[in-house]
Amino acid sequence: MWGRNVYDSISKFLQFQLTVNIVAVIVAFTGACITQDSPLKAVQMLWVNLIMDTFASLALATEPPTEALLLRKPYGRNKPLISRTMMKNILGHAVYQLTLIFTLLFVGEELGQAHCSAHKQLGC
Repeated sequence: MWGRNVYDSISKFLQFQLTVNIVAVIVAFTGACITQDSPLKAVQMLWVNLIMDTFASLALATEPPTEALLLRKPYGRNKPLISRTMMKNILGHAVYQLTLIFTLLFVGEELGQAHCSAHKQLGC
């Protein structure tokens, strides 16, 4: 039971960490190439890693095993740690996060100005 719980926790940890790191690297690289200045400075990148590592390790260490873990078959030795479903989840969440971040990075100012002008017209 404990072994299956550790395996599941490590899988969740990897899925979370890979998603965060893929997004951070792509944002830093693409932002630096397009804007000639990295949107995430070195200290900000360190803070992102510190916060994400802290939350991920807390999630890894705090989930107790349940009896339901014994109802499923054990995984084989040759089963990859990152399954096809996990890879789809990682890529799907990365695309979602990148879409939001790049929208805010490249058109966020215009969206904010449009929002402010709409409020002024309504008298809010």
